[in-house]
Amino acid sequence: MEEIVKDKSLKREVVSETVTVSPETTPFSELDEEVKLALLCADEKKAVETIVLDLRGITSFTEFFIITGGTNQRQVRAIADEIIEQLKKQMKVKAIRVEGYNGAEWVLLDYGDFVVHIFNEKSRGFYDLERLWRDAKKVNLE
Repeated sequence: MEEIVKDKSLKREVVSETVTVSPETTPFSELDEEVKLALLCADEKKAVETIVLDLRGITSFTEFFIITGGTNQRQVRAIADEIIEQLKKQMKVKAIRVEGYNGAEWVLLDYGDFVVHIFNEKSRGFYDLERLWRDAKKVNLE
């Protein structure tokens, strides 16, 4: 008895389409004045690789993350000090919580509506907040 074997291989139809994916960004003008001042302070202290993530619509505990870095502990503290001092002086706003200042590997400044993360290079790569919050829109800082 001869058995007939049918080819049951799955064949996929390949449709070639060009899809342009442009990550949605938030304009700088939508930032609160306190966030803009914190960014200016970080920039004045030569912070590196600063980005802002727009978390509105993703989480309810804050609206924006500022993620920035310093090249050493002294610079990380200087960035934190400048932000704390200028927001208090110019905007009459105090941080709700400051964490990591003494070690200065990752300083967190919680202002409620926004949180500033100041990392040294090693810690920023290890914690990789940009990857963890990749669903967030980035703010156009140009």
